[in-house]
Amino acid sequence: MTSPIVFLDTETTGLHADRRAWEIAMIRRADGHDSAVTLQVTDVDLSSAELKGLQIGGFYERHHQAAPAADYKFAPLNPKHPYMGRTDIDAFVGTEADVAKVVEQVTRGADIVGVVPNFDTETLAAMLRRHALCPSWNYHLIDVVPLAAGWLLGAAEVSMCASDDAGEPHSETAKARLAAAELPWKSDDLSRAVGIDPPSEEYRHTAMGDADWAKRLFDRITGNNW
Repeated sequence: MTSPIVFLDTETTGLHADRRAWEIAMIRRADGHDSAVTLQVTDVDLSSAELKGLQIGGFYERHHQAAPAADYKFAPLNPKHPYMGRTDIDAFVGTEADVAKVVEQVTRGADIVGVVPNFDTETLAAMLRRHALCPSWNYHLIDVVPLAAGWLLGAAEVSMCASDDAGEPHSETAKARLAAAELPWKSDDLSRAVGIDPPSEEYRHTAMGDADWAKRLFDRITGNNW
């Protein structure tokens, strides 16, 4: 039996060890169906927040309470009621305690996929522990950045071997793929080389924009036709 997959991203109060998540996006894939949800934390602790981190994620423009006029339709979160797969609304606000319950339920037993997903799982694991919950996702995290680099290196190698066998010069595509996979990696360059556009400026550094980016990259690399 295939375990569920959760494409995940968080927007946080900074990069420091005590960072808190204020926005969480999860796309859960199970039984051939994808369900998406965005959660915002109403009582996020900003006492140790980094201003730059808040600015990068657009906290003051997008957080439900900091920017009430933001173009978001959030419903109050009730963790006892269904929240995944609804067609009327897919964005909810709640206390950190209630958000933690939903995160635990959605990620339980799942394979986590993301762009540098350990940043997100470390943040969420601490949140769950604060509310007496145990993180239970698969500890083998799937990072689409090295996945993309490996895909590019493999595709370039196959192409170059075929060219060598045919006595032909290496293609520009193969050369470009090798160049994109060189260290240090740049997520945007890897993504474009694989054939996936990074999120637009509007959705960059939104939790759902980055979670969806991870999903699109994963599906491109693994050949899933979703």
